[in-house]
Parts: sequence; structure tokens; C-alpha cells
Amino acid sequence: MKIGIIGSGHIGGTLTRRLRTLGHDVTVANSRGPQSLTDLAAETGATAGTLEDAVQGADLVVVAIPLRAVPELPAALFDGKLVVDADNYYPERDGDIPELLDRSLSSSRWTADHLKGARVVKVFNNIQAAYLMDGGKPAGTPDRIGLPVAGDDAEAKRAVMELVDALGFDPVDAGTLDESWRQQPGTPVYGTDRDADGVRQGLAAARP
Repeated sequence: MKIGIIGSGHIGGTLTRRLRTLGHDVTVANSRGPQSLTDLAAETGATAGTLEDAVQGADLVVVAIPLRAVPELPAALFDGKLVVDADNYYPERDGDIPELLDRSLSSSRWTADHLKGARVVKVFNNIQAAYLMDGGKPAGTPDRIGLPVAGDDAEAKRAVMELVDALGFDPVDAGTLDESWRQQPGTPVYGTDRDADGVRQGLAAARP
């Protein structure tokens, strides 16, 4: 699969490493330009590119950047793309976004509204990078970490769940983008390493 990754921080960098290990063709981009990604590219065999390089021709694009930067992304570039939203809203970093502060919108719905035409699926936002790097296990392993996956497009969600499984985690259907607040910061599943049943219980226990 040809995968673009926007962002090279903890989650973006870890996914670059893990997805290259699985043999995917990965192009990674960040706001500082390809020259800042030389070491990561040399380490992993990924291609360091521009935003356009990472998105154009990609089968799937991971967005793992500060949420405040999402409106700066050129929406037309993402039209029709399967976009994995790994972002979280942190007011102390991202500033006051009224509809996210009062939770009238989930952060993924807010992102999807900016990237109209993209097929957005929420995942990887609740897991710590160390777990993502080293916590993957074969299917059927007891206590395999479960990851909530939310989205409106059933086909897109299914494709992302298959990728989650290939990375060594149990994908758990977390409903629609509007329901993805159940995996946001401050909820029972955020920052944890629960198994699939534990994730389901945590999603059900979440309160607005």
C-alpha cells in the first residue's frame, strides 16, 4: 500500500517506522520540509517529501499534526482520499476552538468539516507512541491491545481496521465520527493499553 504520513512527531514517526516494517511504500512530510526528515528516511527507507508528495497517489494518508494546523491543509488535495485522523485537541496547545471546547463537535468531525471530500477515519489518537511501537502482537494473543476506530464510511473504516490488525492490535468499531469523542482526551480509553473488551467497556463508560 502507498501511504502518506503528515507529521513526524511521536505518532507520525512511529507509524512511519512500523508501516515500513510491514513493507508499505511510505512518504512522510512535515511543516519543516523534506530536509528535516533525512535521518528518519535513512533509518526507515521511507521517502521524505512535501505535503503534495505524501498525499498525491497515496492509498491512505495519516494526519498526525497539531490540530490547530488542520485548517492550513489544502482541502482539495485530500478530496476522495482515505484519511486517518490521529489528532487530538489540546486547548493549551491548540488554542480556544469554541465548538471543541463545549464538545458540540468531536475533533474528528471538525477535521472532516475542514477536509470536505475526504473519507476520514479516527484511530491512533488514544495510544501512547511507546505502545504503538512495541505493543503489537499477533492476532489471538491474550491481552492484545485494542484500538478504537471511528468513521462514517464503512469501506474506509474496514480498510483501516485491517491495517490496525496488521500492525498487531485488535480494531474495535467505535461508531461514527460524531461518536469519536468517546476516544478523545479525558475519556476512559485515552492513553491506555486495554484489550478489545476493555476498549468496548471504556467507550460505553465515556461521558460527555
